[in-house]
Amino acid sequence: MAEEKSDTPLSASQLRQMLLEKEMEKADLYRKEREAKQKELADFAESFLKQHVTESEIATVRRLVMNAVRDGKLEALVYSFPSDLCTDSGRAINSNDPDWPSTLRGKAKEFFERYQAFGKPQGYKLKAMIINFPGGVPGDVGFFLSWAPEAK
Repeated sequence: MAEEKSDTPLSASQLRQMLLEKEMEKADLYRKEREAKQKELADFAESFLKQHVTESEIATVRRLVMNAVRDGKLEALVYSFPSDLCTDSGRAINSNDPDWPSTLRGKAKEFFERYQAFGKPQGYKLKAMIINFPGGVPGDVGFFLSWAPEAK
């Protein structure tokens, strides 16, 4: 049976309903994306706070350093994590408080301890800073490893 063509246009109410359905689909997609991102962050936080630094993560730091050297740089961003995972949500790091290392937890604390034990004695310097400010609040912390000569 052939479809009947209607010369009657859709009503304004029908058009509004179509728009509403489209907006609801967008909102549902946004909600699903937000939930997936929250789960990803929760999984990262769980790993960050409960597991140890892996050999793979150490190898990544070494690779980042060697890539920076190859590019002629004296510093590299070697690790980042959400500032919410610090005990003070990154405030000490953001204000350059000399006691900022005491706010570290999990893998960040372990990375800092590894730096103290292995990197610092070899002449490396480590600085931590907030690397983004989503919505005007501290976002991620970045650890920057430097092998620049001492300033005279």
